[in-house]
Amino acid sequence: MLRNQIDKIRLLFHKDRESYFCFYKILGFFPRNIRFYEQALLHKSTSIRSEKGRPLNNERLEFLGDAILDAIVGDIVYKHFEGRREGFLTNTRSKIVQRETLNKLAVEIGLDKLVKYSTRSSSHNSYMYGNAFEAFIGAIYLDQGYERCKQFMEKKILKNYIDLDKMSRKEVNFKSKLIEWSQKTKMEVSFELIEQFLDQDYNPMFHTEVRIEGLSAGTGTGYSKKESQQNAAQMALKKIKSDEAFKEAIETAKIQNHAAKENMATEETQIVAEEASAVETSEVLEATDYTEPADAAQDTVKSSETNPHTLTLDD
Repeated sequence: MLRNQIDKIRLLFHKDRESYFCFYKILGFFPRNIRFYEQALLHKSTSIRSEKGRPLNNERLEFLGDAILDAIVGDIVYKHFEGRREGFLTNTRSKIVQRETLNKLAVEIGLDKLVKYSTRSSSHNSYMYGNAFEAFIGAIYLDQGYERCKQFMEKKILKNYIDLDKMSRKEVNFKSKLIEWSQKTKMEVSFELIEQFLDQDYNPMFHTEVRIEGLSAGTGTGYSKKESQQNAAQMALKKIKSDEAFKEAIETAKIQNHAAKENMATEETQIVAEEASAVETSEVLEATDYTEPADAAQDTVKSSETNPHTLTLDD
């Protein structure tokens, strides 16, 4: 509290005092280095560069914030749900840190009004604010450390916007989310049951793999096919979100698979055309073979009528 009062007096005469007080309303404390927070709100579409010519955006802070957020929420969930199993804790944490939830939180605390981006990119990035929220957590960590991040999440976010018990009971359909993503990006997604076995208590278990454009994106195990697919889809969504190399790989595979399908379609069209042409030629030949005798007979009749030396029975 004393620290905030000292910072408040000091910032009254600072040239960026409006920005400091703006962030104070969101954070509940004054920033020490405001540049971290400003960069956390810069989307890559702004094309802003530093004095050294390097791009300035929130992607690196987003990466850092993602890791810090996972640790903090994991810590909070672990202590809140004493005695619950690992799978339950993992699912509850995932529901809190998923992009949809973070997007809503960013809007709730007013980050959406502060994010800087190009108008063109806003319609193509539905999770821009959720990404900025993660970057904001990264900024808090760099500015004031892990404990301050945890304090912010507990007192400003969870206390005001998230009911942990209610969140833990919320059903999240990861498979539907993955399929929805695949439809938007025109990626081919498939689920394959790769193993079925019994656990130590002889309960049936299912192991499913999800593939995107033929590449393995994740596996999941569960006591039903549906549960194993949900867990596999959850892993795939996390991989899509955090693994840049994988995203490049599936984009390349998509192009290659599309080209292969086009070639196959062209070959099939050629085969069908050749078969149709062969059938047409065969029908023409059959028709010719059938009409030749009639033509020959007709020629004979004509010859008989026109040749005066042709003998008849009367002669």
